[in-house]
Amino acid sequence: MFENIVQLTILFLVIFDPMVSMVVFTAATKSMGEKDRRATALIAVGVATLISYLVLLLGNTLLDLFGITIGNFKVAGGVILFILGIEMALGYPLTSPEATKESSTAAIASIIATPLLTGPAAMTAIIVSSKDYGFANTAASVGIVLLLSLLLLLLAARIHRSIGRMPVQVLSTVLGLITIAWGVKFVLGGLGVG
Repeated sequence: MFENIVQLTILFLVIFDPMVSMVVFTAATKSMGEKDRRATALIAVGVATLISYLVLLLGNTLLDLFGITIGNFKVAGGVILFILGIEMALGYPLTSPEATKESSTAAIASIIATPLLTGPAAMTAIIVSSKDYGFANTAASVGIVLLLSLLLLLLAARIHRSIGRMPVQVLSTVLGLITIAWGVKFVLGGLGVG
């Protein structure tokens, strides 16, 4: 059981990729105060947790309920990732300064929650893993990765300060290009092309 949890945790770390979320979070919340950043991180991971465990509990039934296939979901998530990747790669702010703090918090939290942490790949992996490794192992592994994600988001400003602006901007640009590629991959996969 422990070996399965370790394997699944590594798998979900790669798929959820909390480092990408941390970079996006850092860029999107740079004008926020510490309290607002903390609230945004808690909301983002809370929503990602809710989505992950709903998918774990309901799986295909949830998608069938809304008449959505994994392919449809991949296309929608891919478009969002593509747009987000362009903004990251070009260094555009991910939120407008005119937006209110409440709507900025909600917008940033929703982008971090899905498609970044719990996108189509994560949802698919959760459904498949629960069948292959069991509900308990999958639930434990998802929980570990989401706790690590929360920790990274809460420490994002400190990590950013300790390594400086330039490495974060370079990483943001590189990860923006990767995010664009993931978006394209999701769209093509959803269309059955790639």
